[in-house]
Amino acid sequence: MEHSVMRRRARWAGTAAAALATVVLVASCGAQGHPATAHDPGTTAGASPKAGATEAHGGHGSAAEPPPAAPLRASERFATLTLPEPYTPKAPSGGTDEYRCFLLDPGLGKRAFLTGSQFLPQNTDLVHHAIIFRVDPDKAEAARKLDAGTPGEGWTCFGDAGIDDGAWVGHWAPGADETLLDEKLGYPMPPGSKLIMQVHYNLLATGGKPGGSDRSAIRLRLTDGKADLKPLETVTLAAPVELPCAPGESGPLCEREAAVRDVAQRFGEQAEAAVTGLGQFCRAGGPPAAGPTQHCDQKAEASGTVHATAGHMHLLGRSIKVELNPGTPGAKTLLDIPDYNFDEQAIRPLAEPAAVKAGDTLRVTCTHDAGLRAMLPALRDLPPRYVVWGEGTSDEMCLGLLVWSARS
Repeated sequence: MEHSVMRRRARWAGTAAAALATVVLVASCGAQGHPATAHDPGTTAGASPKAGATEAHGGHGSAAEPPPAAPLRASERFATLTLPEPYTPKAPSGGTDEYRCFLLDPGLGKRAFLTGSQFLPQNTDLVHHAIIFRVDPDKAEAARKLDAGTPGEGWTCFGDAGIDDGAWVGHWAPGADETLLDEKLGYPMPPGSKLIMQVHYNLLATGGKPGGSDRSAIRLRLTDGKADLKPLETVTLAAPVELPCAPGESGPLCEREAAVRDVAQRFGEQAEAAVTGLGQFCRAGGPPAAGPTQHCDQKAEASGTVHATAGHMHLLGRSIKVELNPGTPGAKTLLDIPDYNFDEQAIRPLAEPAAVKAGDTLRVTCTHDAGLRAMLPALRDLPPRYVVWGEGTSDEMCLGLLVWSARS
């Protein structure tokens, strides 16, 4: 697939699903500001309290104060990068979503490790999610040219960072404040590497018309590079979404083919390719199987360790689970959110890191509920639709995230 969030330096790369499974975080949506408190290493600050269904799915918050940072640990320092100028999002193709990428320079003259990050949304009425990609020095010039050749701040980037080999090193979604893992773990940051901050802006409240500007920032926690930390990667696991209209709903977009064409019209041909390719991989080429619950299995192509997990769906999500070797005597549940709260998408450190061997099976399973559409202010006035994988708030995702280190 042409567009993917990570072009797979992940450890089970090389299959169609490995590319499709990175099709977008999150493309997280929604933006509720959550005040945070200082936290211990291995915990997440600022997880919001449990809310009811209509609150937990799709509320936009006002600007929030940046959450306080946990104390710096040995050899760490903070660096805060802010968008050079305010950006006013403009949703293309008659949609209500824009994905915009911004090139940021952490000014690294020596090697470092990224041991934590906190995205700081400036306008939470617009900001839906952010993903932070590392761009290695040999790709930095291509990113600079793309930025310079695009009018305005940044460039449009549905699906990924807009250049090859952007490595996912951080993200923000509602409830996902800074998470600190073991001090011996970090994302490598070579000298001269840059960052791309992909921001998903949602304009549902303004019917897709510009509705203000944003100047978000990110606070980085960097080591001095002298310590030899174990390199981290972010691995993503995706399953198809094939959610029919709820009983009593009707309309042109309740037909699957029309719904897929609509996704492609809003986000480009790669969006239709994602729906088709992910479905074919996860069903071994079989036809789409409509229903609220879908899952997908992937085989690990190398051994490693999972240190933390997260799950992402959009506004119709009910539950999400990530399992290791399901149905076997050694099965483990890595993530289980039986009552999904859209405003609680924090990374969850595992109590004990989970070992994964080459050939092991990783499964992500999601359940969505089309009946929620009539309950949610963000969706209830939209035409009913057959929901497939897509990057907008009115579409859906089923995405498990693994913070992973390869085993040497």
